[in-house]
Amino acid sequence: MKRLFLFLIAIVSVELASAQCDITADICQQHITDDYLSDGQHYRALLLTEQVAEFNATLYGHTTYRVAACSGTSDGNLVFRVYDEERNLIFKNTDFKNAPHWDFKLESTMDVIIEAELDPIAGASGCAVMLIGFLR
Repeated sequence: MKRLFLFLIAIVSVELASAQCDITADICQQHITDDYLSDGQHYRALLLTEQVAEFNATLYGHTTYRVAACSGTSDGNLVFRVYDEERNLIFKNTDFKNAPHWDFKLESTMDVIIEAELDPIAGASGCAVMLIGFLR
């Protein structure tokens, strides 16, 4: 009986976390405006304080991109950094008051690593959602 109870708690926790991520993804989608076409991916991670999620993407040259990063129901809760494949820092949103998105154009195709973590004042846990769109 105890195992069944623990199993049910685990299932309910997963469902609640999934619902939280769905709400965050819907909010984040607002930053991928009509000028941008989504790459079709929702990069998601459940984070606790001081955990860092890592997302990998290949971005193509001569294309303008928008990376949107969200956690919770308001902007500025997620800190994100974009690195090239050699871990050279390209962008960090803390230089721009935790801006929820960043627009940039690449001259050549590159693999990028995007790290995301909760802003320490945002809370102890949450769902991190990253969306990538390209200019139509």
